[in-house]
Amino acid sequence: MSKRCNPSPEDRPLSNQSVIKFAQELLVNEDPGTISPAMISAKIDQVLAFQPAWREGFDQDAAIAELVRRFSVWVGTDSTIRNDEGHRAWLEASRKSDWRYWQRYREYLEARMSLAAVDGLDRSTDMILGMLEDPLRDGAWDRRGLVVGHVQSGKTGNYTGLICKAADAGYKIIIVLAGLHNNLRSQTQMRLDEGFLGYETRPIADDIREIGVGLVDRDPSIRPNYVTNRTNNGDFSTARANTLGITPEQRPWLFVVKKNKTVLERLLGWVRHHVADAQDENGRKIVKRLPLLLIDDEADHASVDTGEQIFDEDGNPDPEHQPTAINSLTRKIVHTFSRSAYVGYTATPFANIFIHERGETKEEGPDLFPSAFIVNLAAPSSYVGPAQIFGLRSTAGRTPGLPLYREVDDHMSEDGRNGWMPHTHKNGYVPRSDRETGIPATLEAAIDSFLIACAVRRLRGQGDAHSSMLVHVTRFTSVQKVVHQKVEEYVLSLRQRLGRKIGHEDAEARLGQLWFSDFVPTCEASAESFRALAGDAALPAWPDVLEAIRLIIADIDVRMINGTAKDALDYADQTGPGLKVIAIGGDKLSRGLTLEGLCVSYFLRTSKMYDTLMQMGRWFGYRPGYIDLCRLYTTAELAGWFGHIADAAEELREEFDLMAASGGTPREYGLKVQSHPVLLVTSRLKMRSAKSLMLSFSGQVSETITLFTDKTVLQRNLDAATDLVRRLGGGKDNPERQRGDGMQRWQGRLWEKVAATDVIAFLNSYRTHPDAYKVNSVLLAEFITKMNLVDELTSWTVVVVGGGRGVSHPLAEGFEVAMLKRSSDGVEGRYSIGRLLSPRDEALDLDEDEWKEAMAITRSGWKPDPARSRSAEGPSDPSGPAIRRVRGEGINGQDGHPERGLLLIYLLDPAEAGGNVPADLPPVVAFGISFPASESGTKVEYKVNNVAWMQEYGGAD
Repeated sequence: MSKRCNPSPEDRPLSNQSVIKFAQELLVNEDPGTISPAMISAKIDQVLAFQPAWREGFDQDAAIAELVRRFSVWVGTDSTIRNDEGHRAWLEASRKSDWRYWQRYREYLEARMSLAAVDGLDRSTDMILGMLEDPLRDGAWDRRGLVVGHVQSGKTGNYTGLICKAADAGYKIIIVLAGLHNNLRSQTQMRLDEGFLGYETRPIADDIREIGVGLVDRDPSIRPNYVTNRTNNGDFSTARANTLGITPEQRPWLFVVKKNKTVLERLLGWVRHHVADAQDENGRKIVKRLPLLLIDDEADHASVDTGEQIFDEDGNPDPEHQPTAINSLTRKIVHTFSRSAYVGYTATPFANIFIHERGETKEEGPDLFPSAFIVNLAAPSSYVGPAQIFGLRSTAGRTPGLPLYREVDDHMSEDGRNGWMPHTHKNGYVPRSDRETGIPATLEAAIDSFLIACAVRRLRGQGDAHSSMLVHVTRFTSVQKVVHQKVEEYVLSLRQRLGRKIGHEDAEARLGQLWFSDFVPTCEASAESFRALAGDAALPAWPDVLEAIRLIIADIDVRMINGTAKDALDYADQTGPGLKVIAIGGDKLSRGLTLEGLCVSYFLRTSKMYDTLMQMGRWFGYRPGYIDLCRLYTTAELAGWFGHIADAAEELREEFDLMAASGGTPREYGLKVQSHPVLLVTSRLKMRSAKSLMLSFSGQVSETITLFTDKTVLQRNLDAATDLVRRLGGGKDNPERQRGDGMQRWQGRLWEKVAATDVIAFLNSYRTHPDAYKVNSVLLAEFITKMNLVDELTSWTVVVVGGGRGVSHPLAEGFEVAMLKRSSDGVEGRYSIGRLLSPRDEALDLDEDEWKEAMAITRSGWKPDPARSRSAEGPSDPSGPAIRRVRGEGINGQDGHPERGLLLIYLLDPAEAGGNVPADLPPVVAFGISFPASESGTKVEYKVNNVAWMQEYGGAD
């Protein structure tokens, strides 16, 4: 008998939700360590004794599993960088005592989420609202902030909570900018209908249908007003708006609009002509009596004035989507209100990098830079993000992720020009495969996996939940149509064979093979290594699964996603059993559009690498009770780039934590990030033309993690290291350091007070791999040379670190180094590892007091966040950013040492690398440089030649 897990909360009948909500409230005061399935079952029995009518159709096993999961969730802690200049603190508990919009939203959420997650949302929305201005404050004020969440981690839920509280506090005009396409705008409107308005928005408001929060508190006197509605044409229209009379005494007004030039021009014109009640000193019409809250969803997309143009699938500029125009109109709308708050939401921490600080103008006011605050939202422990799938870099390679990624390598020929879906295909291309089905074997396996996932979800009591699969292989509608046809034919053929049991033997054997070779071991591994995410959902027997596939295959709906509201509407309007959709989408499957119950994704790079990665991001999120059934089919190239992006995001978050702990402002963080070496990764993805980056490596670490497998180059790099060691002569062998209560020891040799010229000579002799985007030996040598001009980076500690499990190699007379074992990720033509440096090595040049200070800084900046680390325990080693800060800025009021650099050299044993690395190569020299923090502001120019990159990967929208 298999254990059964819950149906997804949004699809469970209302009585089931009520039982879970009341049982959850009865359990709140129990010690979390004592909450067991038996105790939960007893509380459910108490609720059912009180309301016997709820027993009908109630699935007790599923309810117990849901509550077990809810009570095992913990929520991380948000971190904030803020600037309170001109701000008055105002939000106190007494102010919230009669807040009805928030109260009903909270009750609505409690039926759907763990109380820990609801409390976390309450805390973070309080913090964000408190950093905005009191809407009752007189005079002119303007606050601008940015909220950075993890991809698909519930940003919409967060800003819905913020909107409810802002309306309670007295904000009267609430505008939400939602996406570029109708489908995302409609989906956002529907979410806000449920979470804030409490009723369905229709073009004609004659028959009000209460939904969501409207079923919690039905009082019509608090019902907010709406101007836009959930239909495809429900965006802002002047004709509809002209029939509205807006007065400040009334309830708040909600506008959900697309980022579209025409729509925003209409909205701005209407505000100026119908809402404005005053003029400024330049005669510009403004609104004084009504405070504005503007929420910018996906704030890094189209609102940022990058000066880049957005193109349609034929390469023609789209006049409706001009970031410069959208940025300008957004600023004009905000600037029309004398009392305004702007909050951007994004999952891309690089967003703030790309905000050009345009000068303030009379018409537009200041830029959209988040000058008041930037918040990094932590995720709950039930969140599955890039770090949970691809792992994070560590000295032992990448930390293992959930085993759900499957490589796609049969979609095109080796040269990328032929096959089913070559990178270079154009509009009108007809995909061809020599397989009978007309699609690659990996796509067949992905569809089969989706059928199995739907069947097992049904057997686990999740049959009423939506399940979906995403196929994202081309941006051209004409090519999508062919893919849609072939996928539909494949599903139809399976349906006929399995349903009628005619010619079904091969199909059943193939599905059985996939079950036993893939699903059984994956589910076992997930339950063993990732219990917090996978739970203890046992697998049903294969005959039961096969029978369930026969039952559900008739419900599979293969459809195209084309950017209209219908894409989003069908989920909301479905009652009874959940939809089972295979969605064929391209770039119109707009960022942010949520596919409910997304189980399987099949992803190829379409046109632009950055956009494809952001699209792939939708695969992350919450998968209660079925994460072990999910699959991500994609190429090694995309998986590798997703790893780069996850690492870059983590690096910026570490930088952010450190600045938050030291009281830095958003402007200071913005300046830091604008010259951060992480741009060497992200700018390639984002930029449209060749341009220069001005980079500073101060306070950063550079390490070689992508290395050559070419004998000649490796010998040259080994010679560079050997020459350096010979020049430096005798040093300290096997150094040791006092660290807290114990000693730390290293094998190898250490030299102190080494001249910068020796380090520069080593870097100029060493050749870094072109795919090592962040480490360029020539650029690093140039940076050190420039820093020497201001008397920084003049005195170096150089360490050759040994102690590995590989064989020993002589670097100088009487000095042998035990080479390190570092596994390669297996990509052809290069030797790629996870991390080279450990924080322990990077702190080698710190004395005991400096090390203790770096440890204290690390602990003060650390916040638990399950999306970043599975542990809720604090760090045991100082972080890299803290080490570099202490080295450069000093401790206890003493001067720092910006003249001190640290060069760490490692020898990796190719025989221990595995993957595609030949064992007969010379020792592979890898290095890491830890740069101290510096106030000098010195930067070096890096010319990004984007022509070849553009041809290969496309720019970005």
